[in-house]
Amino acid sequence: MVDIIDKFGRNAGKIWAELSKKGSLEEKILLKKTRLKEEDFYAAIGWLAREDKICYTQGKYHLSPTNLTEKIGGNAGKLYTTLINLGEINVSSIAKISKIQKKDAYSAIGWLAREDKISPKKKNASINSTEFKLK
Repeated sequence: MVDIIDKFGRNAGKIWAELSKKGSLEEKILLKKTRLKEEDFYAAIGWLAREDKICYTQGKYHLSPTNLTEKIGGNAGKLYTTLINLGEINVSSIAKISKIQKKDAYSAIGWLAREDKISPKKKNASINSTEFKLK
């Protein structure tokens, strides 16, 4: 089994490869082409945004310096604060406590994972069933 944090990076690579081949793609099409579950997709988007490699404009993702720092980075800050205050917690709870949508919590988890600031309780579980904590 693969560590969940490594999985985020591999999934980011899948998205990057598709966008590299096809150029700009709508989210729905990119999801279909990469065959990723939504939670894995959004975590990978957060990873790529932290690497400053993905942009979202006019309903499409494309490779370019990111314009997602304010949204995903801001949500990552909220999640970080939640983890400081509560310790180990799952994504659903993080989203509720931080008052953000679940898909935004996945992206923020991907962002924090790329910064190497979080670790999962279970290394081989899905995002939904994993509790995360700060390193």
